[in-house]
Amino acid sequence: MNIQSEVFTAFLITFVAGAATAIGAAMTFAIKRNDFKLFALGMSFSAGVMIYLSFMDIMPIAMRMMRDGNAAVAGIGEKPAQLFASAMFFAGVLVAACIDYFIPEHVEHEMIDKNSSASKRRRNAGRVGIITAIALGVHNFPEGLSVFVTSMENVALGLSVGIAIMLHNIPEGVSVALPIYNATGNKKKAFWTATLSGLAEPAGAIAAYFILVPYLTPVGVGAAMAVTAGIMIFISLDELLPMAKEYGHEHYGIVGAFLGMFMMSAVSYMF
Repeated sequence: MNIQSEVFTAFLITFVAGAATAIGAAMTFAIKRNDFKLFALGMSFSAGVMIYLSFMDIMPIAMRMMRDGNAAVAGIGEKPAQLFASAMFFAGVLVAACIDYFIPEHVEHEMIDKNSSASKRRRNAGRVGIITAIALGVHNFPEGLSVFVTSMENVALGLSVGIAIMLHNIPEGVSVALPIYNATGNKKKAFWTATLSGLAEPAGAIAAYFILVPYLTPVGVGAAMAVTAGIMIFISLDELLPMAKEYGHEHYGIVGAFLGMFMMSAVSYMF
């Protein structure tokens, strides 16, 4: 495979993975507006997907890339790889925490009482939908970088990561579009907001190709993937699971989370 084909394949994998948010956004419109229990289940399902993907797929791949390197660039060894991957994971958590802190109104997030009006809950859902779109867009950028560079290094590995990212982007699309649709009733706004948050991934691929690829080693790619995992875990624990508990039945959060984990484990087994 020549370099042009490698670049095209890597970009295509990244684009399809990012565009999968549009699938989740489209699925939103089959859900009855104000069905907050289903909304909660979707939030927790997305969190389960992200948590499983981060700890079972992304972090092991990141550590392996740091440890092994390639023929041109040596890896950094088993223990240093674990230490460096952990450091990059918590760096991702810190990045997500900074996003959480500096986005207006996010720190002052208002917990909604179970008996509050539907209109008040819709307003809060809409705000969280926009915040989630911004946060996911930010974390999708390094995700896209990771998928692209991994695909350039190893197409089979890049495809596996791309499929996993694509599958978790579907519930991410739901997690953005559903609260916005509940808040506004505007299908187009909900759909395009969710879709654009996913298109940050091919933007990351473009940045990787034009700016970062000449300088990235396997260790650097592994570090970017570990940062991505940290961001995903923060979003899951700080946003999605609390929202699921707030809007749904007491056990919706845990049920949806484990359903998401089960789906990802089945996908990992198949691929």
